[in-house]
Amino acid sequence: MEPQTKVQADCSYCKRHFPLDLMTSGEVIGPGVASIVAMRNPGWNSASLICADCLGDFRSEYIKEALKEEKGELSELDRRVIESLKEQETLTENLNHVFEKNVRVGQFVADKVATFGGSWTFIVIFFITLIAWMAVNSFHLLTVSFDPYPYILLNLVLSCLAAIQAPIILMSQNRVEAKDRLKSEHDYQINLKAELEIRHLHEKLDFLLKHQWQKLLEIQQIQLDSIREQPDRKASHYDKGLR
Repeated sequence: MEPQTKVQADCSYCKRHFPLDLMTSGEVIGPGVASIVAMRNPGWNSASLICADCLGDFRSEYIKEALKEEKGELSELDRRVIESLKEQETLTENLNHVFEKNVRVGQFVADKVATFGGSWTFIVIFFITLIAWMAVNSFHLLTVSFDPYPYILLNLVLSCLAAIQAPIILMSQNRVEAKDRLKSEHDYQINLKAELEIRHLHEKLDFLLKHQWQKLLEIQQIQLDSIREQPDRKASHYDKGLR
């Protein structure tokens, strides 16, 4: 048994051949996108068919114009969202994996130092070392005290430790801020895409409901006309019977 060939149709804009099930009729396209299609293609009407690629381009153009009217100049994030809508791509991704993939050795060490420096383990080790240092130099547990009271060498070590620890912690905080900024930009893109998709769906549903309502009114009018014609037909049949 030979496989059935799919029915082909021409796109009214690019004139390329596509299977009929991949085409979209002008009846189900929202008025905003349809107005742009009509501007680019003067022969466009509700019975015309358009391919998915052309429809995606016109839809992106419509969204871009709508955003420009609301926000003015578009940012790079807005352009990414529009491009993802056009290509039907998903924006959701694991930002932790993306952020950690490009980490350098210095950044990795800064994170580890900041994590260790902000833990109870560091605090306990610090106090044990401090007490041991003062005990060794105060009670002459060794033959010679290498840092007698008032522990000038200890003060120098603590000052150096604070001086080197502060910029390392700042580097780690800068990475956290960059990560938070990346997350906020990612959340903005997802929210904007969801808002645009919902707005497009609302517009399309309103258009389809209005179109369906008009068809129902036409069917109702036809039914009313047929009901009105029935008494006239009965009367004509009755007159013929009397004759």
